[in-house]
Amino acid sequence: MTAPTSSEIQAGLSEHPEDEIVEAELEGARRKKKTGKGRIIAIVLSIAVIAGVFVFALPRIANYGDVWDAVKGMSWEWIGALVVAVLLNLATYGPPWVAALPGLRYLHATRVTLASTAMTMVAPGGAAVGMATSFAMLKAWGFRGRPVGLAVVVTGVWNQLVILGIPIFAFLGVVAEGGSNHTLEVVALIALAVFVTVVVAFAIGLSSERLARKVGDRAARTISWAKGLIGKAPVKWRGESFVRFREETIELIQRRWAFLTFATLAGHLTVFIVLLFSLRAVGTPNTEVTFVEAFAAWAIARVLGSIPITPGGVGFVELGLTGVLVAFGASNDEAVAATLIYRFLTVVPTLLFGLVAAATWKLGHRAREGVAGSAA
Repeated sequence: MTAPTSSEIQAGLSEHPEDEIVEAELEGARRKKKTGKGRIIAIVLSIAVIAGVFVFALPRIANYGDVWDAVKGMSWEWIGALVVAVLLNLATYGPPWVAALPGLRYLHATRVTLASTAMTMVAPGGAAVGMATSFAMLKAWGFRGRPVGLAVVVTGVWNQLVILGIPIFAFLGVVAEGGSNHTLEVVALIALAVFVTVVVAFAIGLSSERLARKVGDRAARTISWAKGLIGKAPVKWRGESFVRFREETIELIQRRWAFLTFATLAGHLTVFIVLLFSLRAVGTPNTEVTFVEAFAAWAIARVLGSIPITPGGVGFVELGLTGVLVAFGASNDEAVAATLIYRFLTVVPTLLFGLVAAATWKLGHRAREGVAGSAA
């Protein structure tokens, strides 16, 4: 399994002006990619954090031998329930893209989401390679640049809004039960501020055709200047492309906001089901950690996982989630066991299925090309 080559990535883009929107998305992802000393520092920091958490921090919370005993004590009924929960979670990867990109079939949507997620996790380019993989796959299946770029923007905004909204509802739920947690309060307050900021910024961006044209013209000049520094041709699009992009965004949201919202929520909440089942499977009853408290702990973990310090928030999520579960009443060994089971089941299956999808997506494409050639 190898990452797509530069020629394969470029094959996912055409010379059509609207595909420059896709190139702008890719350029933004590439700019976030660390290179040189920055990349080395990031790798060293990630290794230090991960080693510190798994070698020093977690063993101080619970002995790994006791954690393993908790894992071995799971009943076959709970193991079966966890398998079902994982499959249900994997099944919800595709619908947000089906909602955001009309004409995309469910199986293709699932494949492209799993593949891009896996490539983001393992490829040196991170998000840039994951995004390029998505664009190349979708282009091969006949989707133009602007609708794909629109789907990336809309699904990204909806995902962020759900991640930010979850701690707010979790905080309200804990308060309604008569409980409190200082960490949750802080996270919910920050999430609320960022949530409002994102909504306002997104609304302003869609509110004015004149503003969209102005932003587009400025972006075109900036990117053309940057491309000129490395000897590349200027972009072909101008502010008018952003105006069309704005109009299509408004139309998509008006027609599919309910489907997109439901699909996005389902994708996130099935992840919570995996954590809830992990807790119950290792023996943590509702009397120790209630449904609402488990939801609150998971809400904090989702926020930690969205902070790009280590890949997938590895280390930070495990330590933060364990600490909150213990604070809510779980025993140390059961909290660590549930956390590790949850993380394994939400990362490893996605990675394995995603790498398979990234390695095999051309097979079906070639087959369809062959059929088309025969028919001709």
